[in-house]
Amino acid sequence: MSYNSDNSVIQKLPKAPTGIDGLDQITHGGFPKGRPTLICGEAGSGKTLMAIEFLVHGAQKFNEPGVFVAFEEKSEELAQNVASLGFDLKQLEVDKLIKIDHVHVERSEIEETGEYNLDGLFIRLGYAIDSIGAKRVVLDTIESLFFGLNNLAVLRAELRRLFHWLKEKGVTAVITGEKGEASLTRQGLEEYVSDCVILLDHRISNKVSTRILRIVKYRGTVHGTNEYPFLIDEEGISVLPVTSLKLNNEVSEKRISSGIPTLDKMLGGEGFYESSSILVSGTAGTGKTSIAGNFVNQSCKDGMRCVYFAFEESPQQIIRNMRSIGINLQGYVDSGLLHFSAARPTLYGLELHLLSMTKFIEKVKPEVVVLDPITNLITVGSTSEVKSLLTRLIDYLQSKGITVMFTALALKDNKSEQSDEGVSSLVDAWLLVRDIEANGERNRGLYIMKSRGMKHSNQVREFVISDQGLKLVDVFLGPEGVLTGSAREEQQLLEKTGMALRDHAVSRKDREIERKRLVLESKIATLKEEFESIQEELNRTYIEEELKKSIIQENRHELTQKRDTQ
Repeated sequence: MSYNSDNSVIQKLPKAPTGIDGLDQITHGGFPKGRPTLICGEAGSGKTLMAIEFLVHGAQKFNEPGVFVAFEEKSEELAQNVASLGFDLKQLEVDKLIKIDHVHVERSEIEETGEYNLDGLFIRLGYAIDSIGAKRVVLDTIESLFFGLNNLAVLRAELRRLFHWLKEKGVTAVITGEKGEASLTRQGLEEYVSDCVILLDHRISNKVSTRILRIVKYRGTVHGTNEYPFLIDEEGISVLPVTSLKLNNEVSEKRISSGIPTLDKMLGGEGFYESSSILVSGTAGTGKTSIAGNFVNQSCKDGMRCVYFAFEESPQQIIRNMRSIGINLQGYVDSGLLHFSAARPTLYGLELHLLSMTKFIEKVKPEVVVLDPITNLITVGSTSEVKSLLTRLIDYLQSKGITVMFTALALKDNKSEQSDEGVSSLVDAWLLVRDIEANGERNRGLYIMKSRGMKHSNQVREFVISDQGLKLVDVFLGPEGVLTGSAREEQQLLEKTGMALRDHAVSRKDREIERKRLVLESKIATLKEEFESIQEELNRTYIEEELKKSIIQENRHELTQKRDTQ
C-alpha cells in the first residue's frame, strides 16, 4: 500500500505469484489476481509449460488449487509431457489440488450462426472450478474454440463474454494463444481484453536458439519492459531478470589470496579484494588457466566454495593438467567445495549462457567464480553483446558478494592490445601475461595493469611455471635491461663467478698481508732482541766501570787511613 501526495491511499493491484524463477521479479509479484492473463507465442515457444507451472506451483506452494482445460492435448499426454519436470499431475488430481479436463472441439461441427456460444464451456468449467475450489484456471489453447469461425462479431462477443465470466468467478486465469501474422494472436482480440499479456519468442541466430519473454502490457502496475531470456530445462522454466543493475553494491575490505605469494606481495601484500572482479589476459600458452586453477586451489584450501565455468576444456582435462604443476583439484571436487560447469559456447545463445550460469550459481552458492576463457563467447555473439553479458554478470556477482576471475585470450602479443571483449575497463584488477622472447627462447612476463583501491607494484616479473607450482621471479636487471630465462641464469652465474673470484682475490690479498705482517713482526722481534742485547752490553760496561771506580775509591780510603795511623 502506498500514498498519493494528498495522503489518500493507493491500493496496489493484488497478484498471484507464479513460482517461476525470475518471472515474479519482472512482474513485481506475479500475474494479476482474479484477472485474465494471456500468454502468446509461436508453436514450441513454451506457452503450455509456463501455464502448467503457474498451475502446479499455485497448488503446491500457494494453496491455490487449479483447473487446466486442454483443447488439443489429452490429459494423459499432458501428464506424460510434464512428468520429466517432476510434476505428477495424476497425484495432484487424486489430492484434488488440480483438475484436468480435455474438451474436444470438432471443427466440422462449428457452425457460423448467431446462436453460437460458449455456454457449454461455462457450465463445464464452472463445475470443475467448484469441485475443487479452484483459484486458478488455464485454458490451452483458445484458438481451438474458434477455428473455422469467420464471423468476427460472434467471435469477439464470445471472447469478451469468456473473459468477463472468468473475472466474475474470481479466478486468476491464464489463456494461451498462438501468435498471429499481424497481431499477437490469431484473433487479435485476446490481447486487448486481457489485463496482462506475455509474449514468448523462440529465435534462431547463427544456428543458436534463444527463448525470449516480453511483457507487452500489464494493467494497473509497473513491470519490466525489456526482453528477458528464459531457459527450459529439467527443472522447468527459469527467467533471467538481469538486464541492468544500479551501482549500489556493498564493498569489502577483506582480502583474498591469489595463491601465489609473490603476486600477493605485488598486490599490497594481501591479494585481491573480496567480491572484486579480476581479469587475466594473455596470448595462448602464457599460463592464464594455470593462474585461474591456482586461484581456485587456494580458495578451496581456505574453505571457500568455488564454481569453475569452462568453455574450452573438460573438467577432467583441467584437473589432469593442474596436477602437472602440483595442484590437485580432484579432492576439492570430491569434498563438494569445487563445482565445474563445462560447455561449448555454441550450446546456448549468450543470454541463455548468462541464465544458465546465474541459475547454477544460485544452486551452488559459491564465494568464488572462474570463467575460462570469456573470449570463446565471441563465437555466439558480437563483441558488444559479449561485453553486455559480462557487465550484467559482474553486477550480478558483486551484488551477491562473489569474487570472479575471468581469463581472456589476447590475439596479439602486444601489451596495448585489449582483446578482452572490452571487459578490462569493468574489472577491479587486471593481470597481463605476455611472452618475452630473448636469447633464442620464449619466457613469460606478468604485469599488474591495474588494481583498484590498493597500492600495487609497477614492475615486470618473470612468470615461471614448474612441476612445483607457479612463482614470480624477482626482477633481475642486467647490463642491457631486464633479463629472463637462461639469460637471467647466465648473468646470475657470471655475477656469482665474479663474486667468487673477488672473494678469492680478497682472500689471497688477506693472506699476503698476513705473511707480510708476520715477517715484519719477526723483524721487529729480532731488532728488539738486538736492541735489548746492545742495551744489556752497554749496561754491563757501565756497571763494571762504576764498580772499578768504587773499588779504587775504597782502596784510596783505606790507604789514607793507614797513613794516618802510622
